[in-house]
Amino acid sequence: MKVVVLGAGIIGTTSAYFLAKQGHEVTVIDRQDSVSMETSHANAGCLSYGFTSPWASPGLPFSVLKWVLTGRSPLIINPNMSVETIKFIYRIYKNCNSRSYEINKSRMLRVANYSQKALLEIETDFDLYYEQKKQGSLQLFWDSKEIEKVQKDIAILDKFNINSKILSAEECVKIEPGLQYVKNKLAGGIQFMDDFTGNCYLFSTEVYKKCVEMGVNFEFNTEIKSLQISNDRIASVSTDRGEIKADCYSVSLGSYSTKILSKIGIEIPIYPVKGYSITLPVLSNEDAPQSTIMDEKNKIAITRLGDRIRVAGMAHLTDFDKNLRAKSLDSLMNGLDLLFPKSYESSKETNFWTGFRPSTPDGTPIIGPTHFNNLFLNTGHGTLGWTMSAGSGKLLANLVSGIDPEISTEGIDMSRYRFSNKMIKNYG
Repeated sequence: MKVVVLGAGIIGTTSAYFLAKQGHEVTVIDRQDSVSMETSHANAGCLSYGFTSPWASPGLPFSVLKWVLTGRSPLIINPNMSVETIKFIYRIYKNCNSRSYEINKSRMLRVANYSQKALLEIETDFDLYYEQKKQGSLQLFWDSKEIEKVQKDIAILDKFNINSKILSAEECVKIEPGLQYVKNKLAGGIQFMDDFTGNCYLFSTEVYKKCVEMGVNFEFNTEIKSLQISNDRIASVSTDRGEIKADCYSVSLGSYSTKILSKIGIEIPIYPVKGYSITLPVLSNEDAPQSTIMDEKNKIAITRLGDRIRVAGMAHLTDFDKNLRAKSLDSLMNGLDLLFPKSYESSKETNFWTGFRPSTPDGTPIIGPTHFNNLFLNTGHGTLGWTMSAGSGKLLANLVSGIDPEISTEGIDMSRYRFSNKMIKNYG
């Protein structure tokens, strides 16, 4: 079967790989000149299989209030809020309760667990190097109340066999010796032993090369204009280089998915949450992070990628504004200085970057069919596109191929937003 994948980010690339592996004739279309040039390009680098949680949690409204009062917020909201920003904030708020949090986290963990297995399958299929490490990750806490809160998550983690352990401050330093300078300030942490790290862009590039070997056609530098409909099916994709036809279509355009889908009556609640990252060379190995460290209080992740350190975080609600915000750069640098002050070469360029995380109100991606019987979605992964990429790609391929999914798809496709046949009635 001929399949067109819209989008060559990490989600579209892994989708193409598994579709080709199952014998389909695959074409991938993207406006950039290579794979993973947007949101996937310089993300945090952590494959957070255990640290998979929705942004919307019972404590978020209080945290937002506290951030506003202290003036040190990882959440930035454009004061000139658009209607879409207001809608997204409201939908997030509606999910900030214990019941929704448990449901959403369970769905996300289901996809993340599956994705880890799918990534290992890719590693078995062919040799690839993407600066990968399999040393786990460490979530830090600055006071005992944070540890008490995370205890509530342990039952959910146990349900999905997530290998985790609560640590004291001293035990955190044993795992990450570079934390010795803040040991006396830490209350402890939780280690996720089965988490990985790796360079998402390098991984995408390696999978892309393998896809080309398998016969996948990549149409780069191609602007997607619209999807053409005929008899309740997608007939073709209109691009600035002409029409491209196939038997089946999959949309993996991240935050831009909504712009294409809304033209054919599919309204999905994906918002472009803007994130930032910096990448610096390592100065001192013993003072630098060895894997991924997540600072829960300041909402940043610090990851070791080869001889570099990647710091990522912030949540900027400003629609599709691509400008680099100087204050966000300062926040990321302050976060690194707080934890690993002697780890990096300060004289070198910081490689400041920004990208739009395609975020749903409940944190769960949207993977599965639509009311057009040859159109599928694989989008809305938020901050966890890298983590969920391999599993999402394989799940999408199985659904397209008519193969029984290896995990439950309950709550993962767009039906959880109660779509009508043509237009959304209630986002939930």
